[in-house]
Amino acid sequence: MELRNSMLSRRTLLTRVAPALAGSFAAISPARLALAQEQKQAPQSNASHSPGSKQIWSHEYWAKKGDISLYMYRKRSGAPRTGEPARPILFLAHGSSVSSRPSFDLTVPGHTDYSLMDKFAEYGFDVWTMDFEGYGRSGMAAGNSDIATGADDIKAAAEVMLRETGQSRFHLMGESSGALRAGVFAMLHPECVERLVLVSFTYTGEGSPTLTKRSQQADYYRTHDRRPRDREMIRSIFTRDKPGTSDPAVAEAMADAELKFGDSVPTGSYLDMTTRLPLVDPLKIKSPVLIARGEYDGIATEDDLLNFFKKLPVPDREIAILPGASHSIALGLNRQQFWHVMKCFLEMPKRMDI
Repeated sequence: MELRNSMLSRRTLLTRVAPALAGSFAAISPARLALAQEQKQAPQSNASHSPGSKQIWSHEYWAKKGDISLYMYRKRSGAPRTGEPARPILFLAHGSSVSSRPSFDLTVPGHTDYSLMDKFAEYGFDVWTMDFEGYGRSGMAAGNSDIATGADDIKAAAEVMLRETGQSRFHLMGESSGALRAGVFAMLHPECVERLVLVSFTYTGEGSPTLTKRSQQADYYRTHDRRPRDREMIRSIFTRDKPGTSDPAVAEAMADAELKFGDSVPTGSYLDMTTRLPLVDPLKIKSPVLIARGEYDGIATEDDLLNFFKKLPVPDREIAILPGASHSIALGLNRQQFWHVMKCFLEMPKRMDI
C-alpha cells in the first residue's frame, strides 16, 4: 500500500453539502509488562449508572491480529438482547499519546459528562473503541505502531464487531492520529465504513505549528520505537494551543487514568505525521465525511483542511470549525457543540432520489 502518495469564516459552525449514499473496512515500562498479563483474563461486563443518564452496559473484548492481542471496549444503553433491532455502531479511534478509555470514557471528579462513549450510548449508538498496538492494555510486536499498523488494528476490531453484532458496516470516528488511522482504513475498506468523522485531522501538515515543532525530533522517532510520555506531556495536550479551552481537572484525570499503563508510547504516528504526510488520499474516500476542527487547533490549518475537503469526491460532506475549542475537542469546555455536530451528521437521513 502506498501511503505517500468553501470559503469559510471563523464564525461558521457548520457547512453542509447535499447528502449522498454512504459507501460500502526504547522499551516498555514495567507497568506495561504487568498489564500485558491481563490479556489472559476473560472479558468482563458491567452496567454503570450516572446521575441523569440511562443505565449503560459495558463489556471488554480481545481482538486478535496474528499473535497480538488487542484490547477492545464496548458501551451501549442496556445489554444486547436476542431479536432486538440492530443499533448503529460507532467505532472510536484514539490518538498518538493516550489510549482508548482515557480518551473516550474519561471520569473526571465532580463531573458526569466527559465520557463520549456514554453520551453516544445514550443517543442510541452501540459504541466501541480499542487500544491500538502498543497502547494501553494491548500487546505489541517489534515495530513502532505506525498509521498503517493502526488501520490493520481497526480491521481486526471490525471482525469482532461483526461476530458480536452481525453488522459489517459501522460509523468510524478518529481523533488526531486516530483520524489518520481511520482515513487509511476507509481508503482500504470502503465497504465497512458507513460515515467517517475526522476530528483534529491533518492532511499535508503544511503550516502546522504543532507538526513544525514536533518535526525537530524526527531523528529520535526514526531511531526509537517508543517515546517518553509523562504527566506534563498529557497536560500539554490541553494547553499547547490555547490555555483556558478545557478544565485543568480533565488533564489530571486523564493522566491518572493513562499513566498506569507506563511512561512511554509508540513513535510510529509521530514519525508518520512529521515525515510522511499526506497519508490519506481524499479521492479514495467513498463514504460521507465530517471534518471537525477546533478554532485554535495547531495540528492543521483551516486552509489545509479545506484543501482536503474540496477534493473529496462525495457530495455528502461537512466541515465544522468549533469556536472556543483547541486540539482536544471532545474533552474541551465546549464539547457539547461537538456532540451536537457529530450526532446530526451520523443521523443524517438517507437520500431518497437514488
